[in-house]
Amino acid sequence: MSNVAVVGSQWGDEGKGKIVDWLSERADVIVRFQGGHNAGHTLVIDGKVYKLSLLPSGVVRGKLSIIGNGVVVDPWALLDEIETVRDQGVDISPDTLKIAENVPLILPLHGSLDRAREDARGNEKIGTTGRGIGPAYEDKVARRAVRLCDLTDPDTLAERVDNLLSHHNALLRGLGAEEIDPGESLEALRGIGDALLPYAAPVWRDLAAAHRAGRKVLFEGAQGFMLDVDHGTYPFVTSSNTLAGQAAAGSGMGVGAVGYVLGITKAYTTRVGSGPFPTEQQNDIGNLLGERGHEFGTVTGRQRRCGWFDAVLVSQSATIGGIHGIALTKLDVLDGIPELQVCIGYHHDGTAYDYFPAGRNIQAGIEPVYETLEGWEESTQGARSWADLPAAAVKYVRRIEELIGVPVALLSTSPEREDTILVRDPFAG
Repeated sequence: MSNVAVVGSQWGDEGKGKIVDWLSERADVIVRFQGGHNAGHTLVIDGKVYKLSLLPSGVVRGKLSIIGNGVVVDPWALLDEIETVRDQGVDISPDTLKIAENVPLILPLHGSLDRAREDARGNEKIGTTGRGIGPAYEDKVARRAVRLCDLTDPDTLAERVDNLLSHHNALLRGLGAEEIDPGESLEALRGIGDALLPYAAPVWRDLAAAHRAGRKVLFEGAQGFMLDVDHGTYPFVTSSNTLAGQAAAGSGMGVGAVGYVLGITKAYTTRVGSGPFPTEQQNDIGNLLGERGHEFGTVTGRQRRCGWFDAVLVSQSATIGGIHGIALTKLDVLDGIPELQVCIGYHHDGTAYDYFPAGRNIQAGIEPVYETLEGWEESTQGARSWADLPAAAVKYVRRIEELIGVPVALLSTSPEREDTILVRDPFAG
């Protein structure tokens, strides 16, 4: 059996929540390894909707769930989320949820700084959620972060806060924003320790023990490939590595522990926020995809931009991200559209590209080259076998496989967990 890493192959919002939930029933341990509470996963179980941001999806099923050191954690947001999920009847305790003791914390000052910097950018906004994820990652890299383990030592905590604010208050002052009071920040952190520290643990040991015992581990990614800080549409990206390669470093497991990589892939393309989007359809098709697909962010409620499937981007994602198979989601949103377009290349200033270049100016002006495929009138919603799909829908899926060079392992035809066609079990390796 193989451990499985689930990652987004586009700009996030590909439907990872449902697929992770589907897989978590087969897993023993579920791990978040990057991102923060800017990510959102929606699970629908027996008609009940769970909206998660920081909590690994496995908590809903009572599986051991781990927040790894690669995540940045807003402790207040996490505790609110725990209470919300508890109110829905889910039991969460330090036996079922563990947080890496060395995880960096997001403080209120990070959100203030995030929003102040976005305001200062004017028309050049990155499109962040304003929740402080970027500034928290910056502090981690700059070696001034407050980590969960610091809450156990009052002297270390005071030193960390002073060091942090000596940097950030100068920046806030320069932006004309209100400065942060060190005493208030320190008091808030001291007050949160008792509630949060019971979940703290050296999770790398738990994961090593699970691996030795042959237990199946599911690594749950957030965002998507095109938001990766190295490989995405920089600077319109998140502040962490979103690829499966981050699963080992962001959890404390050895690099060989990551087995099968499943890329969650929407049957069309969406993105939230600013940045290039070659196949975006600012027309009736884009509106139709958005309405049918209920394309609003789980965390922010922002409307997603919608467009045709981009096979070039997903192929690049599969190659760089080491994706073994994809879970194709929201195929049913395409029902009834007579002709479907799939991007198979780009043009820019007379030059043809069979990949997505890194240069910002090229990305902004690149034009897609489309291949037209036949649509289908029949409904695919709720299909649970290939035989339930229209022939044209099967052809569409097969053509996507050819273009991206990766097979479909799972095919999702509705938000319900059981409306899934299993082609290959990722845990079988």
